Amino acid sequence: MAQRAVWLISHEPGTPLCGTVRFSRRYPTVEKRAKVFNGTSYVPIPEDGPFLKSLLFELRLLDEDKDFMESRDSCSRINKTSVYGLKVGGEELWPVVAFLKNGIVYACVPLVEQTLSPRPALISISAISQGFELLFGIQDFLYSSQKIDTELNTKLSQLPDLLLQACPFGTLLDANLQNSLDSIILLLVALPQNVTAWAKGHLKGLQEVSHEITETKFSMKWKTKDVKKNWSVKLISCRCDLEGIMPNVTISLSLPTNGSPLQDILVHPCVTSLDSAILTSSSIDTMDDSAFSGPYKFPFTPPLESFNLCYYTSQVPVPPILGFYQIKEEEVQLKITVNLKLHESVKNNFEFCEAHIPFYNRGPITHVEYKVSFGQLEVFREKSLLIWIIGQKFPKSMEISLSGTVTFGAKSHDKQPFDHICIGSTAYLKLHFRILDYTLTGCYSDQHSVQVFASGKPKISTHRKLISSDYYIWNSKAPAPVTYGSLLL
Repeated sequence: MAQRAVWLISHEPGTPLCGTVRFSRRYPTVEKRAKVFNGTSYVPIPEDGPFLKSLLFELRLLDEDKDFMESRDSCSRINKTSVYGLKVGGEELWPVVAFLKNGIVYACVPLVEQTLSPRPALISISAISQGFELLFGIQDFLYSSQKIDTELNTKLSQLPDLLLQACPFGTLLDANLQNSLDSIILLLVALPQNVTAWAKGHLKGLQEVSHEITETKFSMKWKTKDVKKNWSVKLISCRCDLEGIMPNVTISLSLPTNGSPLQDILVHPCVTSLDSAILTSSSIDTMDDSAFSGPYKFPFTPPLESFNLCYYTSQVPVPPILGFYQIKEEEVQLKITVNLKLHESVKNNFEFCEAHIPFYNRGPITHVEYKVSFGQLEVFREKSLLIWIIGQKFPKSMEISLSGTVTFGAKSHDKQPFDHICIGSTAYLKLHFRILDYTLTGCYSDQHSVQVFASGKPKISTHRKLISSDYYIWNSKAPAPVTYGSLLL
């Protein structure tokens, strides 16, 4: 993804040319790549004069071009994308991204990494979206404050230096040009020594690559066998503070011998390549022994900020916490029974663990009698909610229980929680927990799994955690909430 050239043109009606090129930048290295990729369909970048005239003609901004011209204005040439083809020297230069804003025409020519005949679909040319991002970034920089001609001229004079840093060799690194300006000011004030022009700035402190595997557990348990959902969605978040223009990093994920293969993998655009076996594994397909089970390698060129490297799912045979929940209604009272058991394979060391028991479509809680084998119970009367605080560990038996009777007062629709599904005996218990340095599937990445191709030796830090989300145990005596389950899961 790169740009062959960039222009800023002021629209000046009434002048001989109806416009002036205020700024232009060509990238010779990208132009050489365009010759190779485009082959016989290659059209060179014209000089500023012919480009100015052709672009203003195509945009209908020339004073003498107000009449209808079939070659430009026919119904077959209706343009809804701000991407144009310009007639220059008997040839057509395409694609040209251009739009008019605040009297300035912003234009660029993205690199098309294939032949232009036949013309490829716009959605297949990734440099077009990058071109829009660059032009919008320039526009935001020029008009970040109230327009004053002297200020605009000053900012235009700063563009050559800013693009050296924000868009070196035609490749956009940061569309926020103010960041580049701040970095240049910092370098001038704090770093008198020579610094590479396109470096992203001075890095204070140690270089570091940090990433975290976050596994989110989704589960829905019902007594009947036909209503049972149990899977995990994982996220790898990453931040790389590295020196240099475009450092390369590779992070590898590994699974234990009996681990469930990763599926439905989605990666950040900065990932440069992937094994085809990684992308073809889907949770829709039937699992077999031939499924790719790693290691999973993700080579990438990291952006400047924190980002989500990839998402993926994994089907786990059992939930981390097994549960049973039952309520029996007796007039204004409910008898509740809850049994929870931590699976023997799960790490018994929580950051926190709670069970929330809401009661919908009823009045406020007026009285609670209960017996709890472990932890403590908090009562939120007006919210009609019980919270069983289990704490950081299950007992040695790994089993805990809660039983009791809950009495409700008169129902008030204005204050008490209401739900269209949880009517009568249809009710649920929802678990909230977090376990650090643990994933249910055993997926891990250590310091030796991270390769960094950059100057210096950065610090490598890895973390992982398991958290709950939509982890429900429904009342076993109620009819199965199939509709609600499909919405949640």
